[in-house]
Amino acid sequence: MHAIKTVGLTRRFGNVTALEDLTLELPDSGVIGLVGPNGSGKSTLIRMVLGLIAPTSGTAEVLGEPISSPARYLGRVGALVENPAFVPGLSARANLLSLARLRGIDSSRVAEVLDAVGLTGRDGEPVKRFSLGMKQRLGIAAALLPDPALLILDEPTNGLDPSGIVEIRGLLAELARSGRTVVVSSHLLAEIEAVCDFLVVIRFGRLVYSGSVTDLLDRTRQRILITPERAADTGALRALLIRDGWQVEPAERGLSVIAEEPQGAALNRAATHGGITLSSLTPVRGSLEEIFLEMTGRSDQDLTAARAATADRRAS
Repeated sequence: MHAIKTVGLTRRFGNVTALEDLTLELPDSGVIGLVGPNGSGKSTLIRMVLGLIAPTSGTAEVLGEPISSPARYLGRVGALVENPAFVPGLSARANLLSLARLRGIDSSRVAEVLDAVGLTGRDGEPVKRFSLGMKQRLGIAAALLPDPALLILDEPTNGLDPSGIVEIRGLLAELARSGRTVVVSSHLLAEIEAVCDFLVVIRFGRLVYSGSVTDLLDRTRQRILITPERAADTGALRALLIRDGWQVEPAERGLSVIAEEPQGAALNRAATHGGITLSSLTPVRGSLEEIFLEMTGRSDQDLTAARAATADRRAS
């Protein structure tokens, strides 16, 4: 069974198409990254999965149940969407106990989720004293209350310091190891790369990529960073490599050469034949951030132009 499955899922708001013909299948365990530029349709997809809005057309299933009947699966789903809302004057524990009672969840679960997100010892303090990061932790704790099979988190590391981000990363991995499916929507691509097994990229409401993070990274162009022993030889090295057909770009120190396969020995020979000695030659795999920008656009100008083109195509 897939955790989430969609077929031709489309949602329009007036003349605006938020999602268009989205067909995908998400595995029933592991950490899944959901990424895309602002306005790409990620939040619309999450809201449809949670039964908050209905599709214009198409179908979808969550944990084997149709999204037209959310009551049949929402008891097995936990979610943190945007900024979590709590009663400021109540303690963290009191807020969670109230939520547990509303959902018919045993109160013993409160202590478990507080410990899971690292708030044990601070749970007696009123939420109004919490930092943004602590409120984010509390939001994740609330999402974990039903011990969900599917956990959906929108920007779960928002407001956390580096150590807090590492802790949440470990928590997500632990939840996935226990057999849950964790869907994480985030703009922090380095975190997505570090913790996710599976990736979904959406651009202007359309699916760009759905598959394993490893497979996507394996498709990236390899870069080889080379540094001549003498900095003064950099210009001559660049010229001879370009003459020999290499694709060369400036790097912070030395040059960056794009190679579709391991070519370190060939580069070393080319430099030697040109009378240049290399002090270092380092293969570097492309990052998820680099791939994402190639898929979706590298600047606001790129995105604006692409959005306009997409709108024109849909209108025609």
